[in-house]
Amino acid sequence: MKFLARLAMFGLMAGMATAIAAAPPGDAPAGATVFKKCIACHSVDPAGRNGLGPNLRGVVGRAAAKAPGFAYSPAMATAKLVWTEQNLSRFLASPRQVVPGTRMTFAGLPNQQDRANVIAFLQQSGPKPPAPKQKGAKK
Repeated sequence: MKFLARLAMFGLMAGMATAIAAAPPGDAPAGATVFKKCIACHSVDPAGRNGLGPNLRGVVGRAAAKAPGFAYSPAMATAKLVWTEQNLSRFLASPRQVVPGTRMTFAGLPNQQDRANVIAFLQQSGPKPPAPKQKGAKK
């Protein structure tokens, strides 16, 4: 009986890993359209402007609660999350389930493709690398 239980658990874990690995690729232009649901509170403004929510420019790969000049809820400030694609997808699906006590009132994006598209948009809207310096410009 224990063997069957372990086998069933292994199958469940393998199925979860497949579901995570099978996340659809994101489409940044489609994500810009979905992001319109977010602009009442968030921006990706290059100047770093915060709204009711923090500026999300460069959020992918950033630690949670680290946008400069934004006053985060205690729940978000102590969440110890890094906004990986997987964590962003989980949070966008159900913010209050991932960070209980967050002040974010948005119910979530239940559609996995919409979440992948928003994440692709956020990745694209991140900080641009500085232009390379030219060596030895002639006068």
